[in-house]
Amino acid sequence: MVKTIYVGNIPWSTTEDQLKEFFSEQGQVYNARIITERATGRSKGYGFVEVAEEDAERIIEMNGSELDGRKLVINEAKPRPEY
Repeated sequence: MVKTIYVGNIPWSTTEDQLKEFFSEQGQVYNARIITERATGRSKGYGFVEVAEEDAERIIEMNGSELDGRKLVINEAKPRPEY
């Protein structure tokens, strides 16, 4: 199974490939996506990584680790609210 992990405080210059590579050291990463502004395409500074369920805890424990000088906020993603 796959778990989705929220990653906040991502440096604006970070690419999805760099994010995937950063977390790949701790486990299997299936996908990484950085959320961007619709109008400008600029990063909003947060994103999500999809990881193997057995690797999720190890990746969540990386909360507070640094990427390009910024401390990342990492936790399990909450489901989207339905309207």
